[in-house]
Amino acid sequence: MKKRSAIQDRAWQRMLSGRRLDLLDPSPLDIEIADIAHGLARVARWNGQTSGAHIFSVAQHTLLVECVMRKQMPRVDARFRLAALLHDAPEYVIGDMISPFKAVIGGDYKVVERRLLSAIHIRFGLPAALADEITQAIKAADHGAAYLEATRLAGFSEAEARRLFGRDPGLPATTEREYLTPWTAARAEKQFLARFAGLHK
Repeated sequence: MKKRSAIQDRAWQRMLSGRRLDLLDPSPLDIEIADIAHGLARVARWNGQTSGAHIFSVAQHTLLVECVMRKQMPRVDARFRLAALLHDAPEYVIGDMISPFKAVIGGDYKVVERRLLSAIHIRFGLPAALADEITQAIKAADHGAAYLEATRLAGFSEAEARRLFGRDPGLPATTEREYLTPWTAARAEKQFLARFAGLHK
């Protein structure tokens, strides 16, 4: 039997639930939604370079992405809205690395991220890999959310945000205010869990 290296032996994280998640070979059995919600509510988008009294968390971002997807595809199946909510779920383990740094690191990061996302999908009854059209729809909603975050919270001009992320998704003003006012970690965790419960049936 082949021995694991010292790095492989340490490639796991203990969760508050007591689960021990192996990053190199993640098992769906070691994934708990409470751990995901808790972690994502405490991970900052934009490396924390956002305005407001609190960080703009990945948990709040995923809720915004799911909201944008609902506007863009009003009749989309709830399972794919769940996939949108979970699209950044691996970041509860690996953090939210900004896109420029991901580009510097290259492929290894993406391999780990894909394995984690596949295990998360399986854990919650989604296909390990989504159909291309759903992946593209989630990416479009993600870009729409990024445009809003960039212009409302992260100091980007509209022209710069359009060049990087595409167009404004056109959410109603009241919805924008709700989703783009940074929440406390406790509220972000609670809202994420509530939306998950509404979609995972």
